[in-house]
Order: sequence, then C-alpha cells, then structure tokens
Amino acid sequence: MLQQTQVDRVIPKWEQWMRAWPTPAELAAAPLADVLRAWQGLGYPRRAMRLHASAQAIVDNFDGQVPNSEAQLLGLPGVGHYTAAAVAAFAFGQPTLVLDTNIRRVIARAWAGVASMPAHLTSAERELAASLVTEANGARWSAAVMELGALICTARAPRCPECPLQASCHWLAAGSPQNGPQTRKQPAFLGSDRQARGALLKAVSADEGPSSVEQAWSDAVQRERALASLLADGLVARTPTGYALPRN
Repeated sequence: MLQQTQVDRVIPKWEQWMRAWPTPAELAAAPLADVLRAWQGLGYPRRAMRLHASAQAIVDNFDGQVPNSEAQLLGLPGVGHYTAAAVAAFAFGQPTLVLDTNIRRVIARAWAGVASMPAHLTSAERELAASLVTEANGARWSAAVMELGALICTARAPRCPECPLQASCHWLAAGSPQNGPQTRKQPAFLGSDRQARGALLKAVSADEGPSSVEQAWSDAVQRERALASLLADGLVARTPTGYALPRN
C-alpha cells in the first residue's frame, strides 16, 4: 500500500484491511471485487489484484504462512526486489538490501557525495549499499537509514544540523552541491488516463448501471481507452448490461 501512496492515505485503509482480512487465508478467500472496493482511494489498483493473488499463492504453496526467504518472496505475484527485500528484512530480520527512495538518497549524499540518485537503481548503487550492510546490522541498518531519509535527509529541505551522519557526510563536506542527475517531471494526474481509470473503476464499483460509467468520465475517446485498459488488466469485466468488477 505504501508504494507510491502517501502514509496518511494508507493508514486508515490498512487498518480497515487488517480488520477484514488479518491473514493471507482470509484475504485469499475474499472475492476479488471486495478486495478492489476496499482498495479504492489508494490508486494503482493492480497492486490489490496482485496482493490477492499473492495471498492465494501463500495459501496454496506455503500453508498460509508468508515465506521468509527473499527468493521465495520474489516468486509471489507482483513482488519485486524491493518488496521482497523489505519483507525479509523488516518481518524476518534478514540482512537484505532494502533500497527504497529514502535509503538511496542517504547513501547518495553521505557516501557518494551527490545530492540525489538516478531515476533507476544502478549496479554501482547496489554494490555500494552491499558494502554497508552486514549480517549483523542488516535489518536494523535498513530501518534506521530509511527513517533518516524520511525525517532528516529529505529531498527538498534536509535538516543537516540534526543528522547523525553530518561529521562523515561527503555531500555536506562538499558544501551540499546540487550535483544530482536531472530527473524527468512526473506527468500531471489531472486529466490523465490514470485519473480516468480511477474514476471509471469507482463507478463500476458502485454498481449503478451503464449510465454511471458515462457520467464518470465525459471524454468518450479517453473513456473507451481507459475502459479497454481496465478490461485488459482484469480489473473490470464486461457483462450483458455493461461492466462489473471481477468475481475472483
């Protein structure tokens, strides 16, 4: 839920989710339509579909227990290297390389001396991070550096005087230069296909008939394009009277 979604939006949804489905088995048994409705407001609904599929895989292959191996976690639907490493570290205390945006920023500044990291993880970053993580400190180190990046070594207004790494930070020693790689501006959300998809999925979730889909998004061409992508992703199903959420 926290991937690409702010914490304040996640917390109430996570609390509701855990009350409804506190175990993988309970989530696996839930209709996919209910899971998608519960996810409303978090964005990127394919994450919900993959989480549901992961719960089913955990029940089928691991007796309902989340696997503690990074390799096994990587085999679950929609789980990439970051998620597998984070679960292995924070749930099971393993010394994995958890390289989220906050951790990458701290490493870039404190050890590499640059203001920010490239858009995509590089082999050089991974090698540097691997040299900092040990069997003894791995999980604690990842949690600490992630918190440091979230609260102190922030992207726009780092609080360097409060940082415990200030005495050894290469970037601070160089005068905090703006020497990071250029990043592309994120496309606007308003009016985008992503916004159209969200509005249409919400309308289909409400189950108020075909007219609600047309009312949800006025641009007919963009509406059809967004509906086609929702159908292709398996997030919406066609019915004799219009559209509905998938049943399973």
